[in-house]
Parts: sequence; structure tokens; C-alpha cells
Amino acid sequence: MAGTLVALDQAWYSGYARGGLHAFNDGHEWLGMDKAGHMFSAYTLGAWGHRVLQGCGGREGLARWAGGGLGLIFLSGVEVLDGTSVRWGFSWWDMAANTAGAGLYLGQDMAWGEQRMVLKLSAHHTDLAAQRPDLLGTTPVERYLKDYNGQTIWLSLNLRAFMPESRLPRWLNVAVGHGATGMVTAGPPPPGAPWADARHRRLFLAPDVDLTRIRVRSPALRTALFVLNSIKVPAPALEYANGRFQGHWAYF
Repeated sequence: MAGTLVALDQAWYSGYARGGLHAFNDGHEWLGMDKAGHMFSAYTLGAWGHRVLQGCGGREGLARWAGGGLGLIFLSGVEVLDGTSVRWGFSWWDMAANTAGAGLYLGQDMAWGEQRMVLKLSAHHTDLAAQRPDLLGTTPVERYLKDYNGQTIWLSLNLRAFMPESRLPRWLNVAVGHGATGMVTAGPPPPGAPWADARHRRLFLAPDVDLTRIRVRSPALRTALFVLNSIKVPAPALEYANGRFQGHWAYF
């Protein structure tokens, strides 16, 4: 973690002017997609950290709090870097999202000893990146990471975990997704901008698969399924946006 933060500081923040630690309010930006991304990142890093410390033989209390809190600790370091850069600032909204993501993981582990609700990500390229490549990315990988128009953050619930007496498959989930589109600026577009009317939130409902609940014998395959479980499985989805419903045969 320390090495990653040092490398990030040298590769990114060193190119901008520095200043004292300061905060700024970015709660209105990106229709909340950046905050959903912070929740997903804190949750996922916590899940991975917990599993790593368990695999190393760490005591359960230590593995839970040190591993499960890994995402919150790392992203707090990123916020400090933001807060000492003149171009950005320390965001309490980001910290709230980081805490919510870590809390979702830790709370479930404390209450149930398992993750009945998992945060997942899906992403695709959009045509909007070509309008602001400096902001939304130029290379294929950058566009997946920076173009919030193509991202969806999902809360995937395992049905059998909440209905243990049912005959539903152990791996069957239902997922609720949050996305947005029409965003070529972080904040609201200027009056009269051609894309102003296209900016809106998107809500999704879709089936999903909890890959960690598929029984396999191979430890390597179990690890692969555990890591891949942070990605939403492509599936039919029902979308609600701008007061209308729309179906998708396979949404990712």
C-alpha cells in the first residue's frame, strides 16, 4: 500500500502544484457515479484483504479488521494526496463513500460471517469519450476507468442466503444497478450545451451469479472465481431512466 501510494504520488500528483491540506465539495459531480465507484473500491479491496490475511493464517479478528479495512485505509491515503494538490481537494463525500463500502463488508462479516450482498462493477465503452478524451480517457483501458457513462455499480443479493429453506440455486443472485449517462463534464453542463438534456441517472434490475457459491475442488479455480466475483455477469436487465422502462437482452 505504501509503495503504491508513493508511486501514485510520483506518477500523477507530482505534475501539479502542491499546497496545504484543504477540502472541497464535489458532491454534485458525475451524478454520484464517482462516489459509487469509491464504495465499490473500498468494499472490493476489503474483501481481498480479508481473504489474503485469512490465507496467511491471521487471527480472525485481525483478518477482519485489518484486511476488511484495507480499502478504507488505502483510499484515505489517496484523499490525502488529493487534499494536498491545488487542482483537487480532500472530499468528505469520497470519505463517506469509502466508509460505506468498508462498512458494508465488515458489517456483513460481523453479522453473518458471509457476504450476502456484494458490490460489483460492469463497464462498456461509450461514444461520449471522444468528446472529452482528456477527461474520459483515450486508450481502451483508460475509457473503462474514466468514462463514468459506461460504468454501472451493482448491489448483488444472494437469494438463497436470505431464504435458506428455498430450493433456489445457491449461486443465484438478483442485482440492482446504478448508472448515469450524458456526462462530459464533472458538474452540471453550462446552459445551452448540446448534451445538457442527455444527462440523467439510470437504474437497473438484473439476475446475477455469485461465483463464490459455485462448488469447485481446485483451490486455484476457487481463487479465480473469488476475484472475478467483483465483476457483474452479463445478463438481461430492466432499465428505468427518465420516467421510462427499457429492456436489454444482455447488459454489461
